[in-house]
Amino acid sequence: MFEFEANEAVIVESKKVLETALSTNPKTQAVLRKLIRQYVLQARKQVVNSIHFKNGDPRGAARAVRTAVYKKVLGANINIFDSRKAHGANNYEPQRKLRQGQRGGNRLQRSAKTDRMMHYAPQDRGMILRWQNEGTGERTTRYGSRGAIAARNFFRPLGDRAMGLMRDNLATAIEEEMQALLNENLK
Repeated sequence: MFEFEANEAVIVESKKVLETALSTNPKTQAVLRKLIRQYVLQARKQVVNSIHFKNGDPRGAARAVRTAVYKKVLGANINIFDSRKAHGANNYEPQRKLRQGQRGGNRLQRSAKTDRMMHYAPQDRGMILRWQNEGTGERTTRYGSRGAIAARNFFRPLGDRAMGLMRDNLATAIEEEMQALLNENLK
């Protein structure tokens, strides 16, 4: 027959250490959310730096890439949806160059909608990224056809690549953080 003797104090202490490491513990959740936010911001930066337009990005539309860290579950995402708040105005005015022999430029006044959209802050220009990503139908005005924007489908591959790297780095960081937390609690 085997006899087993347990030290009650060691068992209680080990139970406390394991409970602090559980993701249901508010302190542990806060640490994990902080790590997730840190790594999803790195992924966002990578996506923003990977977005390229033919004419550059004079109004900073790439800065409209957003991140969200979830509150109820541990997770995050990167998206190009509109922000819930306005970020101010942009003072950018496009250069107007007259062609040889042209007498004065555009004689039509900008509509209020066009003027408002031209002065969106870079963080509010997510619609530009969506138009480039998803394309548009044929666009017309009372003056004629304005053409269509072909879908480029650039965001999903960029986002998937950045989030894949983020997941790998985050998993390593979480392991290190949990080990540090366990070591701290064992002392």
